[in-house]
Amino acid sequence: MGNEKFTWVINNFSSLQSKSFLSDKFVIGGCKWYLVAYPNGKHKNNYLSLYLVVATFKTLPCGWSRHIKCCLTVENQLSDNLSQQREETQCWLHRKRFYQGYPEMISLRKLNAKEGGFVVNNEVKIIVEVDVLQVIGKLDVSEGSQEVTQPLKMMRLNDDGAASSHLQTMDVNGFQVLPSQVESVKRIFERHPDMALEFRAKNKHMRTLSINLLLNIIETLCQSLQDFSIDDLCQAEKALRYLKDSDFKVDWLEHKLEEVKEKKMEEQIGKTRMQELEEDLKVFKQNCSDIEAQLEKEKQKCSDIEALLEKEKTKVLAAAKAPPLTLDDVVCGLVSVVVGATFV
Repeated sequence: MGNEKFTWVINNFSSLQSKSFLSDKFVIGGCKWYLVAYPNGKHKNNYLSLYLVVATFKTLPCGWSRHIKCCLTVENQLSDNLSQQREETQCWLHRKRFYQGYPEMISLRKLNAKEGGFVVNNEVKIIVEVDVLQVIGKLDVSEGSQEVTQPLKMMRLNDDGAASSHLQTMDVNGFQVLPSQVESVKRIFERHPDMALEFRAKNKHMRTLSINLLLNIIETLCQSLQDFSIDDLCQAEKALRYLKDSDFKVDWLEHKLEEVKEKKMEEQIGKTRMQELEEDLKVFKQNCSDIEAQLEKEKQKCSDIEALLEKEKTKVLAAAKAPPLTLDDVVCGLVSVVVGATFV
């Protein structure tokens, strides 16, 4: 990965109240970016979620695309070896997918651990490394920080970040593709040789756009279920319809997309069911707790009654063991009474 990186220092981390917050915008590889963090998680409350976002995603023109390598790190300020770093990922970003990141970047328990090294002086440091490998469309910012106004074309970034006008592409079955795409496109055509036989577009930009749409759909399907949403799959369906309308034979891809969508729906239904069961379990546990508290009260009542019973038993046993009265006891008792009566 290139050495272009951006460090984001989040101050007063423990007192942040917003659901999400953004870094300042920064430029890497002639493209504008920013980071967005969810301190209490985007989908799960016990994780910090972190994403790299295309800063101009709301106004991206049709055909805009960036092929990047990206690495996100939550820095451990006591030891670099303890930093939380996600594996380097490579992806295409475009109008429909304009961010890359992780919903479970680091657990909040680990992040907020006392003397854990991630929060020091109430600051959290996040580092993003971005290597813009290929650019389709104009650069956001030139080396001189001026907007690039050259026509839409495919460009490759040199090591210094400048755009090269030399097209780094190769022809595969009549499509100009990037060197990094050659193997994938060859394998696709080997399995589906008639896929583009009826595709009649001659314009190279339209052909490049179409093959990139195909690759982007496949790339989406190759991600783990948690890395994309139903909305992402809906966008993939729209892109697939465009390819079919352009006479691509992609029934095989449509079937696979349906399979993945069903799995995603099952995952979402499962998550919803899990939430329902968690709520039911919470209520059940509370009911159990209430019953246990009542049971403790009943046990205490039982103990009190047992104690009273023991006292009564003691009295009964003491009475039973008392010696019977003698004649003298009885007579003396009567004389006392009579004498007392006489004096009265």
